[in-house]
Amino acid sequence: MADTTIKPVAHQPVAVEPAIVIGAGAAGLAAAHALIEAGVPAAILEKESRLAEPWHRRHLNLHLNTHRDLSSLPGVSFPAGTPAFPPRPLVIRHLNEFSETHGLPVQFGVAVEEIAFKGDHWAVLTSTGPRLARHVVIATGRDRQPFVPEWKGMKDFTGRIIHSADFGVAKDYAGKKVLVVGAGNSGFDALNHLATVDTAAVWLSARNGPALLPKRIGKIAVHRLSPLMARLPLRLADAVIAATQRLAFGDLTKFGMPPAPSGGVTRLASDYTAIAADDGAVNAIKSGRIVVVPAIREFTRDGVILANGNLIAPDIVIAATGYRTGLEPIVGKLGVLDSKGFPLFNGGESDPKWPGLWFTGMRPSIRGCFANSVIMAKAIARRIAGSGTYPSGASR
Repeated sequence: MADTTIKPVAHQPVAVEPAIVIGAGAAGLAAAHALIEAGVPAAILEKESRLAEPWHRRHLNLHLNTHRDLSSLPGVSFPAGTPAFPPRPLVIRHLNEFSETHGLPVQFGVAVEEIAFKGDHWAVLTSTGPRLARHVVIATGRDRQPFVPEWKGMKDFTGRIIHSADFGVAKDYAGKKVLVVGAGNSGFDALNHLATVDTAAVWLSARNGPALLPKRIGKIAVHRLSPLMARLPLRLADAVIAATQRLAFGDLTKFGMPPAPSGGVTRLASDYTAIAADDGAVNAIKSGRIVVVPAIREFTRDGVILANGNLIAPDIVIAATGYRTGLEPIVGKLGVLDSKGFPLFNGGESDPKWPGLWFTGMRPSIRGCFANSVIMAKAIARRIAGSGTYPSGASR
């Protein structure tokens, strides 16, 4: 007679991997490449089904604000004829070419839900099952989740409210009355495009004035000077940017722009506010085609009441109000995030309480996100390769 007793299935131990990189954007791909070059095997987990998904989803007019010569990843370059500030399709192509050139081990369709420290390694809970790793590099991006404030009355507003990430195509705003909220990098990106079309009206609601640089002075792309600026002491870099802004644009407070609360590089380092780039918006402000107005007080059914009590009636409100990292579900229990959800350490920095946990691509840099990704990747790889903890074929 056959034995029909149900026998327990033997537990299959999960191998501890040397390193797992979460996210396959520029920062994640650069981190994995640097680790592999340093002799540290690394797997890349990407929740989407293809590379550069955020770039695929962003508006069609999007360009890098950083120069092509300072925005290429190791071993690849932008093709001949690429504009100084590469457009969205070429950025997507660049990321794919980088991954293919180096044979990077991206595992698509794997979402990381949470990580937990287990004494000498990390447990990584994913949508396809648990993983274990000595080191976890989180590279999911500081622009992961578009953020729109909960303005009073906004649900009653009969116009459209969109985030700047969903800007779309500039020509779609022709004949429309548009309010852009936020004078940072995303706000000026939208304004630069709006300045090229015949809108009915454009307002800029600015609570704080920006640190603002022209994309070009004459034929020189200003971003090409960023490596030099990055080497300057903070106060000197602030002074250089302020002087350049004043020489390029004059006193913008004459046109209603509030003063900036602090220097451009100081804000970049302290509250991660990127330096804005002008490519036509300032001329439109000076000519009156874009009107600077105070902050929003509340929405009504038919319009927006400003802090000074004035009412305007835009058809479309573009919230250029930043992003959130969305890291709380993954690492929120670890106490490694600030009040806005940004990691307390980045790149080669780490927390002794959580050995083997790293973040990259979570803060803006005057050099730009691509160049900074490479710098941060090399710093992390040096730390991991020099730690003596990564070689592991053991099971747990």
